[in-house]
Amino acid sequence: MSKEIRIANRPVSSEHPAYIIAEVGSNHNQDFEMAKSLIKAAAEAGVDAIKFQAFRANEHFSKHTPGVKYLKEMGHQQSTYELIRSLEIDRDWHAPLMEYAKSCGITFLSSPCDKDAVDQLGRLNMAAFKVASFDLPDIYLIRHMASFGKPLILSTGMADYGDIMAAIHACYAEGNEMIILLQCTSLYPAPAKLSNLSAMITMRQAFGCHVGYSDHTIGDHVAITSVAFGACMIEKHFTLDRKLKGPDHSFAIEPNELAEMVRKIREIESAVGDGVKNGPRQEELEIYQKGRRSLHVRRAVNAGEILSKDNICIKRPGYGISPYLLAIIPGMTVKKDIPEDHWISWEDFK
Repeated sequence: MSKEIRIANRPVSSEHPAYIIAEVGSNHNQDFEMAKSLIKAAAEAGVDAIKFQAFRANEHFSKHTPGVKYLKEMGHQQSTYELIRSLEIDRDWHAPLMEYAKSCGITFLSSPCDKDAVDQLGRLNMAAFKVASFDLPDIYLIRHMASFGKPLILSTGMADYGDIMAAIHACYAEGNEMIILLQCTSLYPAPAKLSNLSAMITMRQAFGCHVGYSDHTIGDHVAITSVAFGACMIEKHFTLDRKLKGPDHSFAIEPNELAEMVRKIREIESAVGDGVKNGPRQEELEIYQKGRRSLHVRRAVNAGEILSKDNICIKRPGYGISPYLLAIIPGMTVKKDIPEDHWISWEDFK
C-alpha cells in the first residue's frame, strides 16, 4: 500500500484528515449556474473536493433496461434510459467548472462512465478518477482511467472480494497503485443498518489499500462515524435543496448540513488521538494536581513523631504521596510538623 496518495497536492491517507468529497452527481439539474452555486456552497462548507458524474444514456444504459423500483416510488415514471438522458451533464462544462472550483479553493472531480469522458477529463488533468459502484465490473474502463497515472477512487457497493480484486488488478496492469477503496451501500437512501463500516477494516487488511466511505444514508451520523473506523476519504451526496426535482436530491444534505458535517468530522478526528497513554496532558495538569487523591494526615503531626496507619487517610488534592505507596509510610518518622488534614509529601521525611 502506498503510504500516501496526493490529490491535487492534498495528501490522502490514514495519517491525514479525511478527504471530504461533496457528491453532486446529477443534482446540477442540467443548469450551469446551479452547478457553480453547488461548487461555491461546497467550498464554503469546507470540503476538499466536489464531484460530478459524466455519463451518456446511449453508452450507459440499454434502452430495454427495466424501471427501478425506488425511482418509480419517487415519481419518476419514464424509462430508466430516458431518466438517465435527462440527467446528463453538458461536457463542455467540465473545463469552466474545473477552473471555477479551483478559484473557490476546492478540487473538481468526476465519475467518467465512458471512454470519451475519461479522455476528456484526462486531457483536463483531473486530479483523480472516481469509479462508481455500478461500473466496478468494467475492468477495461478502470484500466483506461488508471493509464492516466492519477489516483483511482473505487466505490465497492454490491462488490465481493473477486470484483474488488479484479478492479485492483486492472489498475496494477497499468502500473497504478494509487487506489482508494470506498465502502458503500448501493441503495438510495441506504438504511444505516446496512452501512457495514467494519468492511473498511476488512478491505484495508485484505487488499492493502487506503479505505474510505461513500455515504447514502439520511443525515450525517454514519459518515461521521466512519472516521473512527479509519476512513481516509468520505463522500456525501450534496444538494442546494432537497425539495428540488431529481432522483438524488431527497437523500442529499444541504449546504448548512454539509458545513456541520465537516465540522463534526474534524472534531471527531481530533478526538481519536494518537492512542498513547502516558499521563496527564498539559491542559490537565491543574486538575491532575488538585483533583486526584493522595495521602493525608487525619490529625496534626509534630516533628519527630512516627506516623501510624490510623492517622493516614486518602483524599484530594493530589499534592501528596500517591495512595499506592500507603503500605510503606506507617512507621516512618516525620522531620517537620504536618497540620491536621494536610497532605503528606516526601519533604516531610527529609
